[in-house]
Amino acid sequence: MSRLFTLAAPMMAAILGLAGLPAAALAQDAAAAAEPTLSSGDTAWMLVATALVLFMTIPGLALFYGGMVRKMNVLSVVMQSFAICCLVSILWFFAGYSIAFTEGTPYFGSLSKFMLAGITKDSLSGVIPETIFVVFQMTFAIITPALITGAFADRMKFSSMLVFTGLWSLIVYAPITHWVWGPGGYLMGDGVLDYAGGTVVHINAGVAGLVAAIVLGKRKGYPNENFAPHNLVLSLIGASMLWVGWFGFNAGSAVAADGRAGMAMLVTQIAAATAAMSWLLVEWATKGKPSVLGIISGAIAGLVAITPASGFVGPTGALVIGLAAGVICYWGATGLKRALGYDDSLDAFGVHGVGGIVGAILTGVFAQEAIGGTAGALEGNVGQIWTQVYGILATVVYSAVGSFIILKVIDVVMGLRVDEDVERDGLDLALHGETIH
Repeated sequence: MSRLFTLAAPMMAAILGLAGLPAAALAQDAAAAAEPTLSSGDTAWMLVATALVLFMTIPGLALFYGGMVRKMNVLSVVMQSFAICCLVSILWFFAGYSIAFTEGTPYFGSLSKFMLAGITKDSLSGVIPETIFVVFQMTFAIITPALITGAFADRMKFSSMLVFTGLWSLIVYAPITHWVWGPGGYLMGDGVLDYAGGTVVHINAGVAGLVAAIVLGKRKGYPNENFAPHNLVLSLIGASMLWVGWFGFNAGSAVAADGRAGMAMLVTQIAAATAAMSWLLVEWATKGKPSVLGIISGAIAGLVAITPASGFVGPTGALVIGLAAGVICYWGATGLKRALGYDDSLDAFGVHGVGGIVGAILTGVFAQEAIGGTAGALEGNVGQIWTQVYGILATVVYSAVGSFIILKVIDVVMGLRVDEDVERDGLDLALHGETIH
């Protein structure tokens, strides 16, 4: 027996040694595979998507809103979008990104990346440079408060608007972003679906806009005086830029150049076109004429509504979401506003708030497991609808309360509204010393 063991021992050692060599190599390969490596294709797409989303605010939203106000206020409106772009970019660098996208509590990130500490040219977020992810998310942070300005157009001080934007971006926007998209965010953990910003951007901005419109009060002369848009060609150009830029917004949220990004692009186009036509037809039936303002407003409503759903639904779901958004947002911008008596100047709540709610709920209906990994009600997961409603309510409450407090503090400290003479004569000359002829 001892002789047998003596002969077998070297053989066993050789076998174990030979087995250990490839095992160690496999372990090294697995470790290398686990480490994310930069994808040049995904990086190239995200560079384009980031530029597209910035293009939505300047010049897209600036022109869209600028054409819808009276001529004496057009510069004040485009100035707001441009100034917000600059201010929020700086705040996102200092603290906004860190609050939204670092680990902290389920409700608030940390300040571990204050002033983008630790982020270098080689830092990765998944398979793209983290620098690109920072700027991509920065463009979302820019357009969200810019959307709010449509609710209080014609009557807020420029200085007060800047202070409100700065505080709101850090106190309201960044935490809600963390809830939905940040590491350990509680709404993400609870299963709320928001692919590209239905809650984070549109419901958040729409509700804040509604609160601002109510706190500031109605424009002088509203609704009896003529507040017709001064240049709908500008608004149509702006809406067209928003539509094109929205492909970066929705398809870019895949953070990859893949099939899910392609599906997001497809459903975005279908929903926008369907909502534009449904708004147009409802307006035609009720008012007797289809308007330019109507069709572009409908397109934006469809783009808003498909935003939370774009990475979860297929073409048929997009068609229904677009149809619903056009009809319901038309009501939100007309019947609801008249019934409740608030003055949402450019329908920030009627389109973005209402459209975001419609899209978030219908995401829970039409989500497909094969597309986004989560089934909706049509695939048997009825509870997803209630999860979506829960996410909507959390966003509405926090945005409304936070916005109200910020506005009230600013009103006490420096005042919110321009003087009556300024409002009557126009904000362009009084606030900026410039006019257009």
